[in-house]
Amino acid sequence: MEPSTQQTSPAIPIAIICGFTMIAIAIFFTNKGDQVPSPLVQNSEQPVQNTTQGPRAVTDADYIRGNPNAPIVMIEYSDYDCPFCKQYHATMKQIMDEYGVTGKVAWVYRQFPLANLHPNAPKISEAALCVGELGGDEAFWKFSDIIYDSHDVDEATNITKLPDFAEQAGVSKTDFLTCTDGKQTEQKVLADVEDGYNAGVRSTPHTILIVGNQQAVISGAQPYSVVKGIVSNLVEQLDGSFDPATAESSDVPVTSQGIPLME
Repeated sequence: MEPSTQQTSPAIPIAIICGFTMIAIAIFFTNKGDQVPSPLVQNSEQPVQNTTQGPRAVTDADYIRGNPNAPIVMIEYSDYDCPFCKQYHATMKQIMDEYGVTGKVAWVYRQFPLANLHPNAPKISEAALCVGELGGDEAFWKFSDIIYDSHDVDEATNITKLPDFAEQAGVSKTDFLTCTDGKQTEQKVLADVEDGYNAGVRSTPHTILIVGNQQAVISGAQPYSVVKGIVSNLVEQLDGSFDPATAESSDVPVTSQGIPLME
C-alpha cells in the first residue's frame, strides 16, 4: 500500500466499517475462519484513516467499468505508478470478469497520484483523463490496462510511450498530445485528489465500497480471495440467497473481539 506523504492527524488507523448490516455481515462472514493472515507486503509507513466525509456521488463524468446502476459500487482511488495498485488492478479485473457481467458490481476509477513518491504519476493521470475525454469509457479503461501491463511491479511507467499507449487505446496521437500539452485535465486530477483526501484517502490503492447508503473501506492491495469473499457475500444478500453456513471464507484480519479489519 502506497502511503501519502501529506500530514494527517495521529488517529489510530481503522477501516470505515459503519455498523450497517449488509456490509458488516459480508465482511464478517468473509472472515469466518479464525486465522489471521500474515501482513501484505507494504510500505513501512502505515496510512492514517481520518475520514471527514464520503466520496462525491458517482456521475456520468466518472469512468465506470460494469453497470453504472449496479447495487454494489467500488470506488477506487489509485496511482498508476504504485506497485500495489498494479497488483490490485489485476484483482479488480478478475472481480469484474466474474461479477461485473452480472450487472451487480460497478468499478469506478478515480485519480490519486502520489507525486512525492512517483513524480510522473500526475502526468499519467492527466494522460488517462485526456484519453477518456477523447475516446470515452472504453478508451480510458483500455489505456489504464495498457499502463499497468506495460511495466513490472517494481518499475515505473515509461512516459515517453504514453502517446503510443493512447493510440493503442483508440484515440488520435495528435489530439492526445494537444490535450496533455495544454494540461486540459490537470484540474480534474486535482479535483479527484481533493475528493479522495476529503473522503479519508491517505494511501493507494484505496477502495470505498458502497451498497445503498452503506459504506466500508478496502484499504490496500487486498488479494482476490478477500475481495471475492466480500463481493460474493454481498451479491448473495442482494439475491436473498445468503447462508452464513456456506458463505465465502477468506483471510480477513480481525481484532481480538472478532471485529473485521480491512487494513
